[in-house]
Amino acid sequence: MLDMSQTPTQQLRDFPGPDRFGCGMTAEPLIAVEVCAGAGGQAIGLEAAGFDHAALVEIDEDCRRTLKLNRPHWNIADAAQSDICAFDGRPFRGVDLLSGGLPCPPFSVAGKQLGEADERNLFPAFLRLVDEIRPRAIMVENVRGFLDPRFAPFRNGLQLDFQRLGYRIQWRLLQAADFGVPQLRPRVVIVGMRDDLPGTFKWPAPLTAPPPSVGQVLEDLMAAGGWVGASDWATQAGAQARRARSGADPCATCMGRYGRGWPQRRAGPARA
Repeated sequence: MLDMSQTPTQQLRDFPGPDRFGCGMTAEPLIAVEVCAGAGGQAIGLEAAGFDHAALVEIDEDCRRTLKLNRPHWNIADAAQSDICAFDGRPFRGVDLLSGGLPCPPFSVAGKQLGEADERNLFPAFLRLVDEIRPRAIMVENVRGFLDPRFAPFRNGLQLDFQRLGYRIQWRLLQAADFGVPQLRPRVVIVGMRDDLPGTFKWPAPLTAPPPSVGQVLEDLMAAGGWVGASDWATQAGAQARRARSGADPCATCMGRYGRGWPQRRAGPARA
């Protein structure tokens, strides 16, 4: 479990020092700007990997409040700057990483898959920020529908756009469960490196051990408020995860969806 009370500096005390993309080891944290940050899941992962965030951009107010509640020292863009389409990246020129979980509906099979014709396609806004910020590297997360054959022209055009900006990009479909996440969640990850940097990006190898169930990971948190059904929920979640991994329940994720006395959802910011 991540200790959400720790600052990036505290978490780095036990970190051996990030490699600045093959350019030599350093004890200093890497610097990132993240757009479409949501409630901070990707940002927390980057923080644990040794990144400090110079700015996070998120248009949803509840998500911004959640980020501020859990990371009061982070620089969360407010007002007009919370919109990726209006965010000014120039003050952050030269950071190590520009990252973002760009909206999925333009490519998701759950939607109309309008691709670049969808008004929620924010790749143009991201490309503008790449040009303004000139980060050493970029990382974008999206749904696996991004790799559908129908979007081959879009992908080819995107690759050319990045090449014109001086970046070489690659993408890969990753399964979150292969890296210890208790959920069956396939996601496309796009990684790009600036042309003037040596070396290439190396994709991580999947873990050999099966992931824990969501019950194993979250039982203590589910029980923290005194919910008497937490243990039953954790057991059921573990059984559902085993069915999903065996293929007996192909529609199930590793998430347990039901349990006795399920606590009511509360609106507003969430403390992680």
